[in-house]
Amino acid sequence: MNFREETMFTRRHLMGAAAALALLGSTGATLAQEIYIPLISKGFQHQFWQAVKQGADKAGAELGVRVSFDGPDNETQVDKQIDMLAAALANKPAAIGIAALDSQAVIPLLKKAQEAGIPVIAFDSGVDSDIPVATATTDNKAAAAMAADKMGELIGGSGKVAVVGHSQTSLTGIDRRDGFLDELRAKYPDIEVVSVEYGDGDHLKSTEITKAILAANPDIKGIFGTNEGAAIGVVNGVREMGSKIAIVGFDSGKAQKDAIRSGLMAGAITQNPVGIGYETVKAAVAASKGETLPKTIDTGFYWYDATNIDDPDIAAVLYD
Repeated sequence: MNFREETMFTRRHLMGAAAALALLGSTGATLAQEIYIPLISKGFQHQFWQAVKQGADKAGAELGVRVSFDGPDNETQVDKQIDMLAAALANKPAAIGIAALDSQAVIPLLKKAQEAGIPVIAFDSGVDSDIPVATATTDNKAAAAMAADKMGELIGGSGKVAVVGHSQTSLTGIDRRDGFLDELRAKYPDIEVVSVEYGDGDHLKSTEITKAILAANPDIKGIFGTNEGAAIGVVNGVREMGSKIAIVGFDSGKAQKDAIRSGLMAGAITQNPVGIGYETVKAAVAASKGETLPKTIDTGFYWYDATNIDDPDIAAVLYD
């Protein structure tokens, strides 16, 4: 190789190295600017949460941000959820979403997030604090009041009913219980609530609770199940006992839809889980940029039964 060829060879390699460094620098800048939004849900045991994840992933793809979605194995594992929240915050995200299993237990970690300048978006269930800059959720009290009105119609405005709840600590559980009971007290004085029990959102536990309620109250006319697991448990308990009562549920899922189609369940309230996930990520991205958000993002709810389960507007918010 003569001097001229050696010089050209060296120049080409230097130019190639410079281009590679420029590309690396560009990639590094892109990575540095990446917006990361972790969502910590209440669990994965219900199809509801998979639908929320679907909405979150959709928003992440559309907005060009990295989204992760995690949650404990079931909705009783408060300590595990707190560990997941701590791990997510340790990665210094641009913002974070939390569906709290316990509306008070998460507050110390959320205070740390606030101190670190990490905006908090609550979803599905709020917390007993003003730390979240917004909450993407169903108006659970109003939704449960609608469930109470449907129950009142189904049983003719009088008789015994019961509630199989999913939680005494999450705001969804509290609000759905109270919304249902308050509406009955206000509008249906001849309806007697004989039992309010909690199955932790577990369909097996809720089945056993339902069977015990039915055995103790053979003249009961209706039972309200406050989430997917509770409602499925009520359906299974009524089926196993061979009872004929009005069942009103909450959420969706194949088991509830099948029960409605068969006539075993009268109907249920459905949320908009895909919308909850989508709006949570959308709000988190806006909050990370310092934008002002409404304190509550109402994602809506609907009553569905055998008469409208296949209507396009209803089918769009149901999930399997």
